[in-house]
Amino acid sequence: MGSPYILLGSEPNADNQPLGSLPAAKGYAILRGMMAIGSDHAGFQLKNELKKYLDEHSIEYVDVGCPDEQSCDYPDIARAVAAGVSTGQYERGILICGSGIGMSIAANRFPKVRAALCVDENMARVSRQHNDSNILVLGSRFTPTNTACTILAAWMSTGFDGGRHLRRVLKIDGGEN
Repeated sequence: MGSPYILLGSEPNADNQPLGSLPAAKGYAILRGMMAIGSDHAGFQLKNELKKYLDEHSIEYVDVGCPDEQSCDYPDIARAVAAGVSTGQYERGILICGSGIGMSIAANRFPKVRAALCVDENMARVSRQHNDSNILVLGSRFTPTNTACTILAAWMSTGFDGGRHLRRVLKIDGGEN
């Protein structure tokens, strides 16, 4: 695995050309800290495929579980990722369960967590551009591996647009009424 400071497509070099192997996107897309990834038993296989993708792109991560396909409780995994993102231990996270719904509900209970259940790359981009989502949630029963990798690439390479969206995100996080 590579450096915890990874350029992911939208930062220009001296010739104003995008860096990184992922597609360029508006805004910033630099991962400065560690990422966490976790799944329940239903998402275990997709999680392992996404880990291969992260490894291929030299993106550092911590796998918080589950360790196999034995039945486990998704709120425990969501808590491990979301608490870490909430406290700043992890910059971003990825959660996978059967539908993605349970993980989304559980993760969004934590302060400053903006978990987005995305079913295509457009949703992933908008979740970053407008909502500054910091946890990507996927439903393994509804998302083929190739689609999940496309969603992940879009989410990782897209930055937050700020502007009017910043005011709204601050309201979500309780920083502005």
